Amino acid sequence: MAAQVWSIVVAGGSGQRFGQLKQFALLDGRPVVERAVLACRPSSTGVVLVVPAETTDDYGADVMVEGGATRSESVRRGLSAVPPEADVILVHDAARPLASPALFRSVLEALLDGGADAVIPGLAVSDTIKQVDQNQHVTATLDRNELVIVQTPQGFSADVLRRAHDGCADATDDAALVEALGTPVRVVPGEPGNLKITTPADLRLAEHLLRDGA
Repeated sequence: MAAQVWSIVVAGGSGQRFGQLKQFALLDGRPVVERAVLACRPSSTGVVLVVPAETTDDYGADVMVEGGATRSESVRRGLSAVPPEADVILVHDAARPLASPALFRSVLEALLDGGADAVIPGLAVSDTIKQVDQNQHVTATLDRNELVIVQTPQGFSADVLRRAHDGCADATDDAALVEALGTPVRVVPGEPGNLKITTPADLRLAEHLLRDGA
């Protein structure tokens, strides 16, 4: 029997840095959030969409729920709508509408065939990274060979993700909550074109990438 894979698309942000709700901005004629849902479709048994209050369009998702005050709370609300028989859960940011089918497959293969319980895409760091204190004084130069820039979709065995969210802890991604359980998190190669739309300039770049077929 094929594994049941459910995706949670997190689209509950306020868009403060963008200047509006970026998830609803048009990207080559379609809302960013709709493209994110469509990106999940080929790999998913079902898709749960987490959105701000008073959103009426489901953008092609199977289930729509209202988001919380933080990203982690929004994911927990999405989890509550995932059927208990789900084997694997993917968590994907609506702000990453250009994630390719190949990236979803890579994450799922590491989970279903590679024996991992948690898998995240990551890109190598090419710049020098320095750690600073609150006064903006450098306290350390980090080894970039040991660093990755993390993307979504992030994939988890359903029971591991539910245990990671069994509480009120918050983190900037779900992998951090899984790490706190002591569960190993595997990294697979991410995609340079899987950019996160944070500013209007990012949206313009995404338009360019989409039209160029990147």
